[in-house]
Amino acid sequence: MSATNQPQRALGCVEFASLFQNPLLEEPRAHGAPADVRRRYHQLARLAYHVCAACPLIDECLYRSVVQVNVAGYAAATTPHQRALIRARLKITVDPEDFDTLAGVTGRHRQVDHAEVVRLRRANPQDSLEDLARRLGCSLSTVKRHLRRERNNPSPPAPRRPAPSHEQVRAVAAEVTGRVASGVRAA
Repeated sequence: MSATNQPQRALGCVEFASLFQNPLLEEPRAHGAPADVRRRYHQLARLAYHVCAACPLIDECLYRSVVQVNVAGYAAATTPHQRALIRARLKITVDPEDFDTLAGVTGRHRQVDHAEVVRLRRANPQDSLEDLARRLGCSLSTVKRHLRRERNNPSPPAPRRPAPSHEQVRAVAAEVTGRVASGVRAA
């Protein structure tokens, strides 16, 4: 059978989803955790590291999980704490997703932020204004008022630092973790 007819192998994080979704890797360990919990965590982290280090997409995964998306749990051979340190050294922030607004579980009768309305509309251009109002927990007229204000007087884009390069992210990750992205120990 030729290489093109070979079935594609699943990525390690997909193939070993139960490892990456293990509660010990998903949530940070509590300080003072019992020795057996710490030992189990280190075993799981070591396994996850080897799976990530063998992945052909580790560089892209590292970049996305540091620069673009605030990923929970173990990803790209890094912990959430390590990714926070990498971001701090690169002087970048990644906004967490506002899942409450996206899921439509915001509270009633609260002040609706103009930028929130505009962001939600840009993220969901196919949704009706009624759907947006429901998600935001406000009236249809409030959504219309904010969108009209944005149309008549667009908000200036927030000044942003240029995103770091893949090489910069890899270099800082190597400093923070003591490893290079390919899985070889740093000298």
